Amino acid sequence: MILSDKDIKKALKEGRISIDPLFPNSIQPASVDVHLGPDFLIFRTDSHVCIDPQEPIDDMMEEVRINEGRQFIIHPGQFALGMTYEIIGVADDMVGRLEGKSSLGRIGLIIHATAGYLDPGNRLKMTLELHNVSNLPIKLYYKMPIAQMSFTPLSSKAEHPYNKEGLNSKYYGAMKPQASHYWKNFKKNNEWITFK
Repeated sequence: MILSDKDIKKALKEGRISIDPLFPNSIQPASVDVHLGPDFLIFRTDSHVCIDPQEPIDDMMEEVRINEGRQFIIHPGQFALGMTYEIIGVADDMVGRLEGKSSLGRIGLIIHATAGYLDPGNRLKMTLELHNVSNLPIKLYYKMPIAQMSFTPLSSKAEHPYNKEGLNSKYYGAMKPQASHYWKNFKKNNEWITFK
């Protein structure tokens, strides 16, 4: 069951959802509008020919930061990691889901490729996996409404929320875009599992 505006406000008061800051008029009938933060990661295309998911890729990416009143231009076919301006959290008995904005989808901007899920017990700036599928560059402005969050209560509290040790929680509490840590899935008990 997705929370209505009334229940979102109630969950915010109870501390089961946290959104900091909460912009005026952001609460919609069944979601909360969230805004674009200033930090991005983009792939360098000058020195690498292939991404290997078994290897760290931090050195393949470049940080970009925009200031108030400035824009980030995402080119046709380009992929970039961004973040929400807001820090969003949910209690151990709640999940959040990030969805794109229809008006941005209509100009060819995909807001997230796969990572639209906020696990129980996590609190962070949501990652935006931005992709321009149009044939024209798109300007993105700092603090523009970029996506919306909906919230769903669980049937009971999670036994092992995302913030507990031992879960291999790679992105807990992220405040800046992070390159993929998928390669960590290949290391078990200090031994590498390879598929090569």
